Amino acid sequence: MRLTRTEWRARERAHRERADALTAEHRERASRGETHPVWDFLFTYYSYKPAVLRRWHPGPGVELEDAADEPRGQWRWYAPGDAPRSLVVDRAAFEHDKAPLCRLVEIMLRRTAGRPGRFDCFGLHEWAMVYRQHEHRHPVPLRLGQESTDAVVDDHELRCTHYDAFRFFTPDAVPRNRDAPTRESQPLLDQPGCLHAGMDVYKWAVKLGPLVPGDLLLDAFELARDIRRLDMEAAPYDLSGWGFVPVRIETAEGKAEYVRRQRDLAARGNALRGRILDAWGPIDQRRSTLRTSASPAQASATPAA
Repeated sequence: MRLTRTEWRARERAHRERADALTAEHRERASRGETHPVWDFLFTYYSYKPAVLRRWHPGPGVELEDAADEPRGQWRWYAPGDAPRSLVVDRAAFEHDKAPLCRLVEIMLRRTAGRPGRFDCFGLHEWAMVYRQHEHRHPVPLRLGQESTDAVVDDHELRCTHYDAFRFFTPDAVPRNRDAPTRESQPLLDQPGCLHAGMDVYKWAVKLGPLVPGDLLLDAFELARDIRRLDMEAAPYDLSGWGFVPVRIETAEGKAEYVRRQRDLAARGNALRGRILDAWGPIDQRRSTLRTSASPAQASATPAA
């Protein structure tokens, strides 16, 4: 595909406007030094500034006419296109420079999407993070109080599969979990029903940089935002002062609502994983580049996707 200067500048402008709208409230709060117990997570845990969302990339295989004299001409992993003064994303150079990262991202996207989702955790990972603890990570009161919150955990089996949630469990909650996730086992355990694995689609999209078209990056951010809402609405915290209505997972009705929304988010996450892999390029080309970029030791250590 080849885009004229008018066409790609219009897409870039629309992308920036959409990104600015998505981050406007956060930027306004930050300018006043205000924090938010729910939304700050999207910019602190993932540590990507709003400027990252504003940067538009067309993705591999799209030639931008008359772009060489723009600031984009100095960006890393862009190369001259077929037309004079045009630019294209240099997918091969990115994959060469970041071969271990690219192998990991492909494994995480493909394996997670290929597994059946598990929908029996009911968001109890957040409850496990405050179990039998009187000092909590978030300075927000518990909706049921400490004793009743602990009782909810006592009445359930913890079934968290995501290491980056499990590692925040309190010491008393750790042995109650059915699995014992580690960083090394993450490619083996992540599954599409997991809210944190769904939010991580945004992380993987950012890490792939120019290989991910701008619309996919913003779609992944919107998914992470919507997942974060459910994650906190089902959490044990009282967030009514910030306008959040709790999903009472300690009840049968709350569990049913949680699973319904969880399934919708899982479907969106898998659709995005597929779109990112499709935009990245044909699998045979990707793997050919990644094999030639890896040392023999790296290549033998890389799990098959």
